[in-house]
Amino acid sequence: MTLTADTPAGLPRLSLLGGPLHALGRRFGLVRGSTNTVRLGLAIGAFLWLILLGLSLLEGLGREFFSLPLVGVHVRLLLALPLFFVCETILDPRLAVFVDTIVRSGIVPPASLPRLEAEITRVRRWIDSPTVDTVCLLLAAGGLFLGSWLALPGESAAVSPGRAIGSMPLAGLWYWGACMTLFRFGLLRWLVRLVLWAYFLARIAGMNLRLSPSHPDRAGGLGYLEVVHMHFLPLIFALSAVEAASFAEGIAGGTMAFEATYPIFLIGLALDALLFLGPLFIVAPLLWACRVRGLSDFSVLGAEYVFGFDRKWVQREQPPGEPLLGTADMQSLADLGNSANVVRDMRVVPMSIGMLRDFAIVALLPFAPLLLLKYPLAELTQKFISRLSGL
Repeated sequence: MTLTADTPAGLPRLSLLGGPLHALGRRFGLVRGSTNTVRLGLAIGAFLWLILLGLSLLEGLGREFFSLPLVGVHVRLLLALPLFFVCETILDPRLAVFVDTIVRSGIVPPASLPRLEAEITRVRRWIDSPTVDTVCLLLAAGGLFLGSWLALPGESAAVSPGRAIGSMPLAGLWYWGACMTLFRFGLLRWLVRLVLWAYFLARIAGMNLRLSPSHPDRAGGLGYLEVVHMHFLPLIFALSAVEAASFAEGIAGGTMAFEATYPIFLIGLALDALLFLGPLFIVAPLLWACRVRGLSDFSVLGAEYVFGFDRKWVQREQPPGEPLLGTADMQSLADLGNSANVVRDMRVVPMSIGMLRDFAIVALLPFAPLLLLKYPLAELTQKFISRLSGL
């Protein structure tokens, strides 16, 4: 049982880091402090890319290697793969803080702490299981044959149907056999972790949580979940960059029209919403019940207070001994109204407009360069100036 400064005494540390790959990175000194795996991601991506570059140059494929129809190769190895590890590095401490927050604030009552400890231990056991990583690796290797059936856009996304493995150059064999296998392994590895995170939230939601409808975070005390999910932004950017690179390959290679990207793009956004916003809806029934209960309780409390205030100060049934000017009753009435406003504005899902805006910006940003494939830069500049000047 490993404890840190962010771990309540007696509880194991919630973490999505672990498994054989993580242990291998620690052995080679590529993981700092057991949680910083950025160097591991950079090393994997650079290692795969440099060997691929060397094989391409040896076989006289240097020009093709750096051509636009193969931009997805570089995006997957030099951008997406490292970002997978950047995301887990910045996310992992926030998970521990989330557990610390709900324990220290009393949201998880003492009677439920043994259940919480059991769920954390179960998640850790799945994360550290060699079986899970082995299955992910086997499925990633099998994707070499499955990808051609899915008709994925882009030259570097899947092997062309009917193309024999034996006819590929060494660079192609290395890319499809090693690079894409490890890239798909990284995707599946993250998918497992997202499922485990959703599972953990579902188990938390099943506990007798002490949620407060008047909590200042306007999420019953679970507002820190928004902070946790904001740290998925590097992963969202990585997935969008890979998708945008695939579109660029298809458009540059003449196998896809620019307009054909729209439906696939919308499907990608829906998938991002499911993966990174969907888990937040797990606690929505709890927050809805908390809000409904709070509105009812504050309606009763407010009625009792304003009726007493009306009798004392408006109807003067019992003449008060103190003057109206400066009385604390006025301030108490205002405070009660403010508390009622907090309950009324309580969010059923712990997300804000700012969070949705940031998610949308990060998801859309990698697609901006695609406009250059449809509109020349000069034409885009002219349109921008025309809109700006109104001419």
